[in-house]
This record gives sequence, C-alpha cells and structure tokens, in this order.
Amino acid sequence: MSAVSCRRKFLGFFPKGFRDRTYLAWERDYKEAAHDAWREALGPEAFAGLLDAGRHAEVAATAVRIESRTNLLFSFEKMALRDAVATDKGARVFADGLYDWLHGPGTEQERFERWVDVVADLPRRQTRVATWPVLTVFGFLARPDVHVFLKPMVTRRAAAAYGYDFHYSSRPSWETYGSLLAFAGTVRRDLADLKPRDQIDVQSFLWVQGSSEYD
Repeated sequence: MSAVSCRRKFLGFFPKGFRDRTYLAWERDYKEAAHDAWREALGPEAFAGLLDAGRHAEVAATAVRIESRTNLLFSFEKMALRDAVATDKGARVFADGLYDWLHGPGTEQERFERWVDVVADLPRRQTRVATWPVLTVFGFLARPDVHVFLKPMVTRRAAAAYGYDFHYSSRPSWETYGSLLAFAGTVRRDLADLKPRDQIDVQSFLWVQGSSEYD
C-alpha cells in the first residue's frame, strides 16, 4: 500500500472524510467528548489549583474517570492504572508527573522523558503500568493539538501500509514518540485538503489503516 491507497481506504469508509457523519459517530465524537471533559475539569488553571490545594487523589480519579469513558486502553491497562493511583503516594506521583508532562518546563522531549520515568515508578500490583497506550493517552486527551495516542500494533501496521519508516521500540523512549509525532505531521500535511482538525483526526485515520476492524 501507499499514502494514496491509505487515503482511498479511509474515504471508502467515510466518503466525506473528517466531516462524514459515520466517521464522527464511529471515531471522533467520543474522543472529542473526552477532551472537552478534560478541558473542563483539568484545564491548566484548574489542574494547578487542585495540586496547590493538595487534591492529588481528585486529579488522579478525574483523569482515570475521563479515560474510562473511552475505549482507548485495554481493560488490563485500565485496571493497572486504577491500582497504581489508588494510594496517596501513587496519586501524588501521578498527578504531579502528569501536570509536568502536560504543562511543565522544558522541551516536549524533556517533559516526555520525565513522564516515562514517572509512570515507570508508579506502584504496580500485577500488570505493568508503563505501556505505550497508558503513557500517551492522557497527552492525547488533554492536548490533541499536539499529542498522539500510540497503540503499538495498529500504528505499526498503519505505518507499514503508509510506507512510513516508523522507528518503534517496545521500550518507551523519545525516539519512538518523536518518530510518531513526525509520522502524524506527515499524514496531516498529506491530508491537508481534507482539513484534519487535530491529532484526533490523524489518530483516527491511522486506526482505519491498522485496525482489524477495518480490514
């Protein structure tokens, strides 16, 4: 396949592209609703205010609740995440680290690398918390103008179909996430005439290419 054939596949399912009614119902609306809920409850000022008030558990519970209304994480990842933030220590580490990842100082790379360390250090009961989907879902929900959600198998299939050299490693690193952002940027430029609004549209396009739901 190629970029042209990927575009053809997407439009085969959604003839009106990113404004197609079926596309909105199947792929975009629930992700946008989660972003809207995040912006209302955990926008930068509200988020900072909760941390200043020591309400770390509330931040963690809100973030988990907003994500739970989507199908982005596997059930075992949702459970591992809930377990990781169930204690006061886990909630504090998660909430402080999440704010730093989304709004802290430094470059995107520096913040991402600190976030990887935070998630890797979260309490763990059975399943590990530091998977690519868990690492990327909150950036995607909070700042879809910048961040992309990484589902490894689907994204790798999409990159192969698109003919893009995606530098993937199962071990979380900036090299992989930076490569994903570059891939998303290429797709967004290639689809400029379809007017993708943000990374939600880009991620949805990639999902159509790589998910068995659209085989």
